Amino acid sequence: MRSVTHSIRGRLLLWLLAGTAVLGSIALVDTWREAQQTANEVSDRVLAGSALAIAERVVVAEDGSLEVDIPYVALEMLTSAAQDRVFYRVDGPSGSFITGYQTLPTLPQKEGQAAVFDNLQFRGDPIRVATLARSASTGISSVPFTVTVAETTIARRQLARSILLHSALRLILMMSGAAVIVWVAVSLALRPLNRLGAAIARRNPEDLEPIQETVPSEVEGLVETINSFMIRLQSSLEALRHFTGNASHQLRTPLAVVRTQLALAARSNDPTVAREAIEHADAAIARAERVLAQLLTMSRLDATASSIAKLEQVDLVHLARDVTGEYVPAAAEAGIDLGFEGEGEAFIRAEPLLIAELLKNLISNALLYAGQGAEVTTRVIRTERFVRLEVEDNGPGIPQDKIETVMRRFDRADRADDRGTGLGLPIVEEIATVHGGSVSLCSGLNQRGLIVKIDLPASL
Repeated sequence: MRSVTHSIRGRLLLWLLAGTAVLGSIALVDTWREAQQTANEVSDRVLAGSALAIAERVVVAEDGSLEVDIPYVALEMLTSAAQDRVFYRVDGPSGSFITGYQTLPTLPQKEGQAAVFDNLQFRGDPIRVATLARSASTGISSVPFTVTVAETTIARRQLARSILLHSALRLILMMSGAAVIVWVAVSLALRPLNRLGAAIARRNPEDLEPIQETVPSEVEGLVETINSFMIRLQSSLEALRHFTGNASHQLRTPLAVVRTQLALAARSNDPTVAREAIEHADAAIARAERVLAQLLTMSRLDATASSIAKLEQVDLVHLARDVTGEYVPAAAEAGIDLGFEGEGEAFIRAEPLLIAELLKNLISNALLYAGQGAEVTTRVIRTERFVRLEVEDNGPGIPQDKIETVMRRFDRADRADDRGTGLGLPIVEEIATVHGGSVSLCSGLNQRGLIVKIDLPASL
């Protein structure tokens, strides 16, 4: 069973609930503070009213003392279903006690000010206290007094808890409703993805055409990536099919020659005949190796024709000089004068291994066909927009009407000639095309030999 955190729905719900829980906790703390403030305001109005009602019943007796007739209606204003207890006291001038609960704490207050309020403790219980300062007139002078009224806080706490509980219930209902909405909305939003998955599942394994399903914009990047991957995969599979078909066709003849020559060597009692047969078999194996190497190169090119994995700044003069130097011993052994012409630097943006492979094919072809005593020259020429790579020989060359033929895979100017594989020049053209270049063939000086010209964009 898939984990919820691995599901888009699960992740959205988790983040929604976690975020709402954090914000809800902050909101509940604020609600609790406001609920207490509201409860205090309601209670304070009643306390102030009760204190004022008592103050209005304070009079000056004939002997100059203060008398008060407590209006119990004022105290009944403070009674509640929570059974809060009510306390009061009246004090005369200089804090002299007149009536009420003598140990009830009072608050400092000046005459003429509004009632002051505070939370205190009385007899081990929390109370809310209101103190009001007034004065009673004797006609000649006035006598100051204070009235203090208090009540326990049971009702206020219950009111605050009730407000908090209702807020919490609303928050829970909101979270539940949001979770349902998110679940339904995500389910609807995922329908295009489900259709995409079903469309891919219905496809034939060999169908690698780009996906054409309509998907949300957020998923378009994923679909484009999948399509790009399928294009590359199709290119690779095509290259593999070409390689398999070409290999089976091109290697059949060399392998048949090997088997024939080995069978001839095995039946012959003449050591000379057996040795010649083995040499022919060895030559056939060498040719098969060349064919296989060329086929592998062509297969890689087929797979990467649409994109090159890595482009670098390459000094073609330096690269061509090094590659040409590698073939000097082979040229000397074949009796061919191999040289290089090029000075300074000529930079292109290219994949170095492919450019080296291009040059190796050109030099190999020249050494193979130019003939003993010929001259082969590798040349690099820098122009304003291009860097030209040339390989020139003064061998027999290629007839003008055969130039298009030799650029096709497995075709040679002389079909009876089995020295080459028919892949050298096609590989050269393929590499040049991949790098935005072009290939041209023409005859050399006095219409003799062959010049292969590769024009590649210069790196600015």
